Amino acid sequence: MIYRSWMRNQGFGPDVFDGRPVIGIASTWSELAPCNAHLDRVADAVKRGVWQAGGFPLVFPVMATGETLLRPTAMFYRNLLALQAEELIRANPLDGVVLLSGCDKTTPGLLMGAASVDLPAIMVTGGPMLSGKFRGQDVGSGTHVWKFEEELKAGRMTQAEAFEAEGCMARSNGHCMTMGTASTMACVAEALGMQLPGSATWPAVDMRRYETAQEAGRRIVTMVEEDLRPSAIMTRAAFENAIRANAAIGGSTNAIIHLLAIAGRLGVELSLDDFDELARPVPTVVDLMPSGRFLMEDFCYAGGLPVVLRDLAEEGLLDGDALTVTGRSMGANVASAQCWNREVIRPMSEPLQPAGSGTAVLRGNLAPGGAVVKQSAASPGLLQHTGRAVVFDTPEAYHAVCDDPDLDIAADDVIVIRGSGPRGYPGMPEVSNVPIPTKLLQAGVTDMVRVCDGRMSGTGYGTVVLHVTPESAIGGPLALVRTGDTVTLDVPARTITLDVDDDELARRREAWKPAEAVHGSGYGWLYTQHVLQADQGADFDFLVGSRGAAVPRESH
Repeated sequence: MIYRSWMRNQGFGPDVFDGRPVIGIASTWSELAPCNAHLDRVADAVKRGVWQAGGFPLVFPVMATGETLLRPTAMFYRNLLALQAEELIRANPLDGVVLLSGCDKTTPGLLMGAASVDLPAIMVTGGPMLSGKFRGQDVGSGTHVWKFEEELKAGRMTQAEAFEAEGCMARSNGHCMTMGTASTMACVAEALGMQLPGSATWPAVDMRRYETAQEAGRRIVTMVEEDLRPSAIMTRAAFENAIRANAAIGGSTNAIIHLLAIAGRLGVELSLDDFDELARPVPTVVDLMPSGRFLMEDFCYAGGLPVVLRDLAEEGLLDGDALTVTGRSMGANVASAQCWNREVIRPMSEPLQPAGSGTAVLRGNLAPGGAVVKQSAASPGLLQHTGRAVVFDTPEAYHAVCDDPDLDIAADDVIVIRGSGPRGYPGMPEVSNVPIPTKLLQAGVTDMVRVCDGRMSGTGYGTVVLHVTPESAIGGPLALVRTGDTVTLDVPARTITLDVDDDELARRREAWKPAEAVHGSGYGWLYTQHVLQADQGADFDFLVGSRGAAVPRESH
């Protein structure tokens, strides 16, 4: 009686306490996370569906990890969101949960939390913004930020023009409409089987976004009745489907870290090398920025992810038997998908990029634990390159001098940025694709090899070696590089090498000392003490695995 009475102060009548499924709606809505600022309306649509199906919907807030404003980076808080979501789902009297996400870290964070509880769950992403429009051309969020910034620094764009472009780029609710990490993770959630077919791409302001949300509300009630849980959906087969789908869409390198973390929660065996091996036979067929020309609206209207998944299935590159939140197999879900624009979603026989040109996993004495490079966003002529290292201990150290006309750097040098890994920054920010030095931009240079232990936004581009592991902050080889050393990148051979002999590296290691800890207490201390390396998904070591839905020492 006491618990029902408190719930009734919200105006719920006694009939809702009749044993019907209680559905939690975990919402990352926040006005501090612009990509998620419309999720309150999406939640209303979900609630309609839950009521229709005979459930009892209750919205609860979880942390909105928006990459746009959070310092030092939203990735620093992804694990906190996952922890918060897990504990709230477990602690409250819920039978199932709908996960509302938007900006890129909210999608994996919620999937991680839900996986560790393993109650029936379904994801609803908030959808991309409408295509940006500037002076008659389509512009992509994120991708054109980097381009316009380079144009401004090179003197080919005025400050007034840059301000005008800024207002044309993000013109509706929703997350990035390029194939950045938010769009990538929405597609990954669908490829994993955790999101309704076709729902990853509907624009945030399209009425079908809300129609899909309402359908998800209905579906979760049935999932509770079926006891259909994340562990039954996100199997090894589902992760293989997601990896291949990510390659086909030209998705973000950040998907690698997030999928590794989600798999770790479920006990699914997944390694960094799987991302190279499974993606090698897959061509990039979606012609979207930053690798291509179009935007998420175009992808949606061309048929969306179901077309890509069907095409993969026809090539034997998709496990069609993998179970999804619909209760049906992935193959059944996408069998009738039709493509309405083969310029946007290319045929497998006429891809945007050939098989083997997706994200590559590199190893060598500079990255014994692995590193990655997004080939589709790189310059082909730089995928095999040897150059002099120009080393900076932090991204800030580089930015302090990159505009200096006397900076000692040439176009064929290799920019090395360290201090950007999970522990080192901390949080592994999206800083690896540092801009080309201004004097080289003005001379017409458009790309250089950059090597970093941090991440790059999925909206970014360039020949950037990312996620170098072990990171420099814990004494990885990147910490030992000196300006003047020679670095060799050979993407076809999947190697990244520091051309310094082992004896010299041993001497440097003997002299190396870690930087002083930035955080001596609080969440920052917890993060740096317990975060895993990038090749393990950068989750907390104490959060790996599933803990189930039972509440210890349940009091009622």
